[in-house]
Amino acid sequence: MITVFLNQRASIISLLNKATMLRITELKLHLNHSNNDLENAIIYRLQIDSDELINNYIFRQGHDARKRDEIEIVYTIDVELKNEAEILERFTDDIQISRTPDTEYHLPENILIINKIRPIIIGSGPCGLLATLILAQMGFKPILLERGKSVRERTKDTFGLWRKHEFNAESNVQFGEGGAGTFSDGKLYTQIKDPNYYGRKVLQEFVKAGAPEEILYLSKPHIGTFRLVTMVEKIRATIESLGGEIRFGSRVDELLIEHGQVQGVQLSNGEILESSYVVLAIGHSARDTFSMLQQNGVYMEAKPFSMGFRIEHPQSLIDQCRFGNAAGHPLLGAADYKLVHHCKNGRSVYSFCMCPGGTVVAATSEAGHVVTNGMSQYSRNERNANSAIVVGITPEVDYPEHVLAGVDLQRHWERKAFLLGGENYAAPAQLVGDFLAGKPSIQFGAVESSYTPSVKLGDLSSALPYYAVEAIREALPAFDKKIKGFAMHDALLTGVETRTSSPIRIKRNENFQSLNTIGLFPAGEGAGYAGGILSAAIDGIKVAEAVARAIQN
Repeated sequence: MITVFLNQRASIISLLNKATMLRITELKLHLNHSNNDLENAIIYRLQIDSDELINNYIFRQGHDARKRDEIEIVYTIDVELKNEAEILERFTDDIQISRTPDTEYHLPENILIINKIRPIIIGSGPCGLLATLILAQMGFKPILLERGKSVRERTKDTFGLWRKHEFNAESNVQFGEGGAGTFSDGKLYTQIKDPNYYGRKVLQEFVKAGAPEEILYLSKPHIGTFRLVTMVEKIRATIESLGGEIRFGSRVDELLIEHGQVQGVQLSNGEILESSYVVLAIGHSARDTFSMLQQNGVYMEAKPFSMGFRIEHPQSLIDQCRFGNAAGHPLLGAADYKLVHHCKNGRSVYSFCMCPGGTVVAATSEAGHVVTNGMSQYSRNERNANSAIVVGITPEVDYPEHVLAGVDLQRHWERKAFLLGGENYAAPAQLVGDFLAGKPSIQFGAVESSYTPSVKLGDLSSALPYYAVEAIREALPAFDKKIKGFAMHDALLTGVETRTSSPIRIKRNENFQSLNTIGLFPAGEGAGYAGGILSAAIDGIKVAEAVARAIQN
């Protein structure tokens, strides 16, 4: 057995992480400020002379649009100063001024590489890709298994559904290199706590792969589908250059377990790959894999998720409501929104995966089903804004029968949408005004559908459970009070959105391993531990580190 003892600490620390930097948070300036205004604001905030400021770097940039007529740009700024220690001492009680933390990611030190041990990662979405990349950077030679095709090949198959009604069960919006996030808005922000700045590592790897550098500092960065395609290819090339292996068309049909310990996997072609370390990064739509895991006794639980419709408005309406006269300003871009309403029937309705200047897309992974999702390109300049308007549901109330009952519920309403759409992957749709009035739609109004392959107008009252329809009918007028025009008659609802998150959680312990299966590392959205590109990628890093620790022990 050949072993290599590595010290993986990076030898070069980024300039932005030098100890001679101070960080200022919540530095607010008028929307139309200049670079000189920013520098003067730093000097004023620190109460220093201009010659004491050596340089400044934007760590985070966002905006505060709560007052439409007084929109402000909000900065977190790292500043390089003369006499930094002396200046910091003046602000010991000021929580908005502190020493700049080290946000650089450092690979775990002193990792023992055993050449015969090759971790297996199942799934090449953001979680699986980052787990594989980190393991490869540590010096392991991981094997990444993806049931779908490479990202460009799956793009052709996905467009086949969108343009020609042709569906491929193994290569679509959900399955294939890059995961479901490839055909999305490419949002790269999350509300999870990230004290170790794993998210920074993810963004840096994305920039290396071709993402615009602005994602490192914008508070709500996004990339868009076309850029994600080339980025995924470059990350794959990096993994392979480090000795990792990526196999497409490699669906895992069996998890090999002996005495509660993972031994490897069996692929759909019968091939067996041995490994005592398997990462499950399967995404929220690998329903056949969920069933296989249940049959193998892997512990999992049903978890809450949400269902609803996609809603489309003119993007100009959302821009005007959110930004007023500042709509169209280059620092603001296309406006988004976040809405929630607590209904009389005890349900909560909220907006989800809002896509400014985007399109509604077909996102099924099973034949004879209709599923909607939303995506935007980098420019976000399409005519419509869209988001999911969804209703929270729980296993205790809505699907208590068994652990995979949430999957059964999703399938039921996806099949119903397929039937309502005409059984050719068109989606059922209805104007908001008609939905609220309880009458079928027969023609479009001012809002044209962006969904492809097509939509079929009609009545959505039977497209979801009665309690969900009732809740959405109550919520839309309430949302209209927050965004005037949200419940406009001609706004368009398209059904159904069922894949907001995984309907199960494959529970893991403090070592990131399955509760009852040693060597199995449930990860990302499919395991119930992430939601979105960034949080899934962060979870991939955490799991990769956990795999490395397990190998050492």
